[in-house]
Amino acid sequence: MINLSGNWTLTDENNDFSVQMNIPGDAISALLQANKIDDPYYGKNEYDTRWIAQRVWSIKRTFEFTNLENEAFELNVSEVDCLAKIYINSKLVLETNNAFCEFFADIDSVLVEGINEIEIEFLSNTEQASKIQNQQPYYIPYLEFNCDIPDGNMLRKTQCDFGWDWNIALAPFGLYGNIQILKKSARVQSVLVHQVHAVDHVELQIDLEIINFTRSCEVDFEIDGKVLTHLASSAVSQFVIEIDHPKLWWPVGWGDQYLYELNINLNDVKTTKKIGLRQIKLLTNQDEIGAEFMFEVNSHKLYARGANWIPQDALHSNITQEKTRQLLQSALDANMNMIRIWGGGRYETDWFYDMCSQMGILVWQDFMFACNIYPSDQHFLDNVALEVVQQVKRLNTHSCLALWCGDNELIGALNWFDITKQHRDRYLVGYDRLNRTIEQNLKQTDQHAIWWPSSPSPGPMNFGDAWHDDRSGDMHFWDVWHSGKSFDHYRSIKPRFCSEFGFQSFPSMHIIKQFSQEKDWNIASPIMESHQKNDGGNARIAETMFRYFRFPNGFENFVYLSQIQQGLAIRTAVEYWRSIKPHCMGTLYWQLNDTWPVASWSSLNHGGSWKAMHYMVKRFYQPVAVFAIEKDGMIQFSCVNDTIISTDVTLDVSICDLKGNTKQLTQRIQTITTHTNHILLEIPVTQLAEEELIIYSFNATNGMSGQDHFSLVPYKSLDLQDSQIKMDTKIVDDCIHIELESQALALFATIECDVDVSLSDNVLMLLPGYTQTIILEVAKEHLGRAMASLRVTDLYSCCY
Repeated sequence: MINLSGNWTLTDENNDFSVQMNIPGDAISALLQANKIDDPYYGKNEYDTRWIAQRVWSIKRTFEFTNLENEAFELNVSEVDCLAKIYINSKLVLETNNAFCEFFADIDSVLVEGINEIEIEFLSNTEQASKIQNQQPYYIPYLEFNCDIPDGNMLRKTQCDFGWDWNIALAPFGLYGNIQILKKSARVQSVLVHQVHAVDHVELQIDLEIINFTRSCEVDFEIDGKVLTHLASSAVSQFVIEIDHPKLWWPVGWGDQYLYELNINLNDVKTTKKIGLRQIKLLTNQDEIGAEFMFEVNSHKLYARGANWIPQDALHSNITQEKTRQLLQSALDANMNMIRIWGGGRYETDWFYDMCSQMGILVWQDFMFACNIYPSDQHFLDNVALEVVQQVKRLNTHSCLALWCGDNELIGALNWFDITKQHRDRYLVGYDRLNRTIEQNLKQTDQHAIWWPSSPSPGPMNFGDAWHDDRSGDMHFWDVWHSGKSFDHYRSIKPRFCSEFGFQSFPSMHIIKQFSQEKDWNIASPIMESHQKNDGGNARIAETMFRYFRFPNGFENFVYLSQIQQGLAIRTAVEYWRSIKPHCMGTLYWQLNDTWPVASWSSLNHGGSWKAMHYMVKRFYQPVAVFAIEKDGMIQFSCVNDTIISTDVTLDVSICDLKGNTKQLTQRIQTITTHTNHILLEIPVTQLAEEELIIYSFNATNGMSGQDHFSLVPYKSLDLQDSQIKMDTKIVDDCIHIELESQALALFATIECDVDVSLSDNVLMLLPGYTQTIILEVAKEHLGRAMASLRVTDLYSCCY
């Protein structure tokens, strides 16, 4: 093998630029690293960077080749973004047209002994997309208010590269996978594993695909301390391996994430797969309402708690295993057990799914189609078929993989354009051809794969409105954000599974300081508006504040309050939908992370630090939790238990005035079984005076606990007292220990500073007479800056 990753030389068609480019990587990052462009994430530089995608660029390097034994060789490349021509010694050897595929090319006739030159010519993504659009028999619309750069739906590349209502629009290009020269010999191309579970053993049914197969050969399998030798008699051979007394793989919180190492040795080349033994089902049984939608793992019904995942960064060169692990760890720390890899992003790398399997995070996997209409000609569908087959073969063995979903919101997109409404039959047939191509190739590749046609969807062969129909399937619910309805509107529906819903906030101040100056700190400034990609988003954040809060004092308080407001919105939805379990069996909010610094629906800032909402998520996603919900003149205390073991819960309820004086109202102790919700207590709203709040806390015998408050009126109606929060700090073992004490009731007390930090807790309710200690962890070199910039904000200091 000759590995061709590393340093290449990047040039443009006009010969204006010649810089070093690291492969794997993207060209925009290479130009930035060479100081040829300004940082596109800063200010409004995005708009001065889009010209890059409009040119043809090339990368070149040389390599040394010696063929001592007169063997055959081939070029192997993956994740070339997107339309490219590859030359060796000035001779065309390969053309690529799909950033999600792997390609091979015979190169014996072009290689020479000694020094060879390889060149990759990247055609302009933007020009080629428009060219392909013009070649269509009829117009294929894209969502223009999402995508600042047109016609991205013509190309098989990351769809949000052309812009989204949270993403920068740069249409980047590069090579993100492998580029290597391989001996053309028999080797393992793919491994497909199906598990058959019995009482005391698991049978692994393995389909082994061997590329360049010429004759029968022996294959060694090693797993669980056993080595078995089998004869592969064809390019695709089937083998069976039994594991006695298996150790099961469990989602986080239910058991261990045990992974067996399956080693396959062919011609002294080892292929390794990590196999978690588990049974996953998607239950969609009909009932008196419609049809359920829930996952079952190892015979236990799972309430899915999670969020939607978008690419870690808009530029591929910024994506690292370390940063990705940090984001996934934050999901885990916030009590998530599932993420949805959204269809406008990327199929992630194998190490990403390895991380999810190790952590016990289930993955809902969309195929990469989102929010647009797509071509349905045979050339496009053949390209899609290759993509589906390759991705299913690559990812099927990952134990975290729970579901394959055909697309994101393509059924709804049929109603978003005048032309699709005028010619609905034409575009519906086109959608059906695409969706059937995906499904058929999925099932032909892995007949046991769990398939869902689209998200949202009422179910197979149903093209109904899954944005407003909550009776069956998975639902996307956006009325609160896009229609400006109250948070209470989340309680007007009862989804079976809500796979998208969200509310925006601004990034934290230390992130805003990275792309702006103090003169820009106004939500209507050009810089702030350029980092808000959703039409009317800033106005909607501000308008909602008037509904619930007194208006904040100054820009920094506005940013703080936007994050508190976001958390309250999502908490309102999740708490109610969890309280109607098992009718509803999953909530995946939009969205976990950001691709660049921007106002968005994320709970994590770009770079991974936690917004206020993420601390709130950690509480309302706790497997055992208690929620106070107003219903029919009563305050109802609902307890859910998502573990697979019953637990006893003690609930204490008090009434609190605005000075923070409390009096105990009642206590309730109850055994909480799994798979359903329990009403612990109901209190008439008449027991609560206008200037009083309910304070409640709970403790479970499994070690989980929580504390929260409930207000009958909007916070703006409360005449809060000056909490006079006192903050004492000291450094202990390179961490900052923070003690908080208040003189009156303090709501949503939030610690912030000007660097990325990790806090043991945040967004707190403080009562006078009690001290709360928070531990802050930060990189040692930033310890002083963190200490100097520490501040705490609560609702009173923000708005009164």
